[in-house]
Amino acid sequence: MKAIEVKNLTKDFKVKKKYKGKEKFKHLFSKREVSIKHAVNNISFDVEEGECLAFIGPNGAGKSTTIKMLTGILYPTSGEIKVLGFNPSKQRVKLSYQIGTVFGQKEQLWVHLSAYDNFLFFGAIYDIPKKDLLARIKELADVFEINDFINQPIKSLSLGQRMKCEMVASLIHNPKMLFFDEPTIGLDPIAKDTLRKLIKKINKELGTTILFTSHDVGDIEELCKRVIIINDGKIVLDDSMKNLKYHYMNKKIVEANLKSAVKLKETKGIKILKHKDTMYKIEVDMNVTSMDELMKLFKADDLQDISISSTPLEEIIKNIYQGKNE
Repeated sequence: MKAIEVKNLTKDFKVKKKYKGKEKFKHLFSKREVSIKHAVNNISFDVEEGECLAFIGPNGAGKSTTIKMLTGILYPTSGEIKVLGFNPSKQRVKLSYQIGTVFGQKEQLWVHLSAYDNFLFFGAIYDIPKKDLLARIKELADVFEINDFINQPIKSLSLGQRMKCEMVASLIHNPKMLFFDEPTIGLDPIAKDTLRKLIKKINKELGTTILFTSHDVGDIEELCKRVIIINDGKIVLDDSMKNLKYHYMNKKIVEANLKSAVKLKETKGIKILKHKDTMYKIEVDMNVTSMDELMKLFKADDLQDISISSTPLEEIIKNIYQGKNE
């Protein structure tokens, strides 16, 4: 069964022209010129029940507009949407009982209340019987390991603790589908890893369908088996994570600080991007070579510091988008 079905979905916005200089008073005497912006431009895709899908793109690509239409916040200009069998535009209230949302940059919890009181509040909103609600809170508190701070005000919690509570609140009514929007943003590496493991657990053990947006390549690489990339309102890639990793995420960026300046030789799969004094920025193609081969270029006792990172998501999207338009 399909959790999401989207066919020829389009969302247009009317944009009034901005006047500059002497022309800025022009609209006082006449109507402003209006243009149509295609925020989402005739896209189609499906999501299977139980799937964890990354729906990503640069800022202004149309992903947030799409999610707002999927949850019933915005009405589409044209096209068809079905989420868990519901039309979000016409059956938003019924759909709200079946979905949950977690936003990394927007709090849904009352910060002056304790986490526990927040959960009671959300349970009342979803008309959950008191006995069932208390059992559900206990179950989720154990799974997410929040018992040590469940009675503390939200405003006193760390970001990692708050995000755990946000996830519990989104799961109180046992939704069939979760929308995650940048849930790991601002978290330290340990809290980020913990949250990723919990999202995996929700997806695998509860069978919850997850639609996930993030600018963190690590989130997508760790959690999702399929990726849809949207840019300029259009889908530019719909593929498995395995293929995306092989074709576009195979390169690592290594920044190394040596004790003394040496001349490094480029070899197959290893490219020197930047070199200044003892600092080196190197690109390593993991499909061609390995980190072991890179380390052979250094003397064992000459390496002072090293960091390894993936190609930025924006760069991956740019490469894909350019490739599609060549």
